Order: sequence, then C-alpha cells, then structure tokens
Amino acid sequence: MPEHLKSAVPAGQVRAARADVAERVAAILDDIRERGDEAVRQYSEKFDNWSPESFRLSQDDIARIVADVPETVLDDIRFVQQQVRTFAQAQRDSMHDIEIETLPGVRLGHRHVPVSGAGAYVPGGRYPLTASAHMTIVTAKVAGVSRVAACTPPIRGEIPAATVAAMYLAGADEIYLLGGVQAVAALAVGTQTIGRVPMIAGPGNAYVAEAKRQLFGEVGIDLFAGPTEILVVADEHADPFVVAVDLLSQAEHGPDSPAVLVTTSEDLGREVERHIERLLPTMPTRDFAGPAWRDHGEIVVVDSLDEAFTTADSYASEHVEILTENPRQALERMHDYGALFLGEGTCVSYGDKVIGTNHVLPTRGAARYTGGLWAGKYLKTVTYQEVTDTSSSALLGEVCGRAARVELFEGHARSGDVRAAKYAGAALPWNEEAGA
Repeated sequence: MPEHLKSAVPAGQVRAARADVAERVAAILDDIRERGDEAVRQYSEKFDNWSPESFRLSQDDIARIVADVPETVLDDIRFVQQQVRTFAQAQRDSMHDIEIETLPGVRLGHRHVPVSGAGAYVPGGRYPLTASAHMTIVTAKVAGVSRVAACTPPIRGEIPAATVAAMYLAGADEIYLLGGVQAVAALAVGTQTIGRVPMIAGPGNAYVAEAKRQLFGEVGIDLFAGPTEILVVADEHADPFVVAVDLLSQAEHGPDSPAVLVTTSEDLGREVERHIERLLPTMPTRDFAGPAWRDHGEIVVVDSLDEAFTTADSYASEHVEILTENPRQALERMHDYGALFLGEGTCVSYGDKVIGTNHVLPTRGAARYTGGLWAGKYLKTVTYQEVTDTSSSALLGEVCGRAARVELFEGHARSGDVRAAKYAGAALPWNEEAGA
C-alpha cells in the first residue's frame, strides 16, 4: 500500500475554496452580461488597476511595443513558435477528410472544419507568460482559425511587451490588454467593443478556469486548465536533486499548484524532501512555491514500479515526469495524464517553454477523459451524406420506415416511405387515407 511521507491539505478544504471562487465568478459573469464594457472596465480597474481608453491595441501600438523588445527575445520567441508550429502542423496533417461508399451511390464522409473564431487567453498578472501565446494562437492558426482574439493582462500596471510581441508574431488578429474573468467573459458573451467568439482556449488561475467552466456550453472551450500540476515517478536510479528542482519548477506557478512525488525508494523520497527544504528559502518565487509545496506537496512511497504507475494514474496529473531506469515503460503502462516527460534529459519546463508540444493541458483529474490543447481542438469534425442511386435510396427508405415505426416516429417513417414509393413503386397507404 502507498505510504505518504508528506501529505497535502484535506480535499474538503480545497473544495470549500473552489466553492467560494465559483460564487464570485458567477456574479462577475452576470454583471458583464448585463452591463458589457462598463462592467469590464470596472473589474479591470479593480483587479489590475488598468483602464485605458481602449483595451484593444492598435497596429501602431503593437509596432511600438514590439520595437522595444530586445532582438534576442524576439529571436527566442520565433524559435519556440517554430517548434510549436512544426508539431501542430504534423498533428493537423494527421487528420484526414474521408469519404466512403457504403452501398451503391451512398456516400458518407466527414470533414475537419476550423471554428470561425477563437479567444486565446494568455495568463499574466505576476509573470509574463509568453509561452501561452505560442500554444493558443500558433496552434489555432495552424488549424485554420480565421479570427483569433487574444487577451493578456497588464503586469503591475505595465504593458507586458514580450507577451504582446509573442501574440503578434503568433498571428493574433486582435490583441487586448485585458485579463482575468472579465477578459474571458467579454470574449464569450461579447460587449459593445469586443466581438464574441465561439471558442475560448488557454490556461489561467482558478478564477479563469472557473469562468471557462461556467461558460462552457454558451461557448466551446479547449479544456479545464486550472492551476499547474506536476507528478514525478522516480525509482532508486533517479537523482534526488533533479527531482527536487523539477517539483519546485512547477510549484512556483502559484500557491495552489500540486507537486507530487511517487517513488519506489523511501531513501530517495526523504532525500528529495531535504533538498526541497534547503532550496525553497533561496528561490525568488518562494512566496508561491513555498505555500504550494506546504499545502499541496506530496511524497508517496510504493512497493513496486507497477504500483507507482497505478498510483500516478489515480492522480490523472497534468504533467507526469518519469525519472526511472527505463522511462519508456510508462508509455505502455500509464493512460491517465496530460503529458508524459520521459527521462532525465527532458523536463516539464521544456514542455512549458521550448520543446514544441502544447502546454495547455488538463488539470483537476480531467486527464481521465481528455487530452491537452492541439490543432484538433480548434476543428469541428462534421459529416455529410449523399445518395445518388435510386435503388439504394429505395432500400434505405423501406428500412427507415420500419425502423422509425418501432420507435413510434411516424413522420420519420413517411420520409423513408416516399422514397421507397418514388424509386421502387412501394405503396403509400397513409397517403391514400389522407385522400390522395
């Protein structure tokens, strides 16, 4: 049985905090539906101390902002976006339109059609998360989305120039300096100055994630992407210092970011904990990483690698790092995760920042039923049908008539009947009863 060397706070305490978030978000959404831009501006002033004449940046604004970004930063943005674009394009190319003939003259097909527009939420607040622009905007454009409206908040009242540059280079059609629930709501329901979109993508804090959850159905969303999670599976061959550094790398995202170690070695688990206790006080981001590790950090010791993989699956964590002697075993043994990071040569931070796979991934157990953001999330797979052979239409009409009447759908049955009658001379007794 798994043994906890360190446990997280009780689940009930976490649920209570989420209930409070849900109530606050619902009130903001209702207010923005009612008052539009006026409410958006009020919340932007309240939460971000930001109330410009226009939240949307003009082309001149964008050009001026990008011109102030160091060329090395722009080069790195271009490099990373090319990695994301290459992988996203390979994903898109794997999705083929199909058409088959199931009976003579009966053609069935499907096509992958991009949504007409998407809202890309790029988190900011404390840190300029430029990478989220790559993940949401580049991927949408590869999928063929014609209108991408991107939002990011100011940082302490300042324009996050590198993030704006990333949004621009990624191909955003509209860029708004607007964050939080008010940004997501404006994109989803529309205001006097911000046109609504059919879909919203991107990660965010607990409030942004809850806003997406409440708006789902009114608009589409990529997935429920809340506070960042990391789970490391390690055996006795792992380097405890590397494990500790990697756990803290994700804990710094926020005070509610879970960081979990599942290991077959109690000695390694205790050594990892000692490293974390030593490293945390010197981290510049310790005010986030510290509470995250204190409240949501776990070290779980198991008896075998099989148990380690089973335990890891039970968390359905967003990021799962495999630091074992044979890391590729996890590809066959695990199935509930957002993304796997195999071996010491890679790390979750690569996925977050540079390697090219998408970092918008399922959290809070959503990995049990969905994967992360990819080109396919921006596509609707729609079907079409065509019957050009009259004999086949007559046959389908006969079967349709019988099948529909089993379900007591007489109108459906008659649609089949008329084709059987027109193309094969079948009787229409219900038409005769109507005096035809």
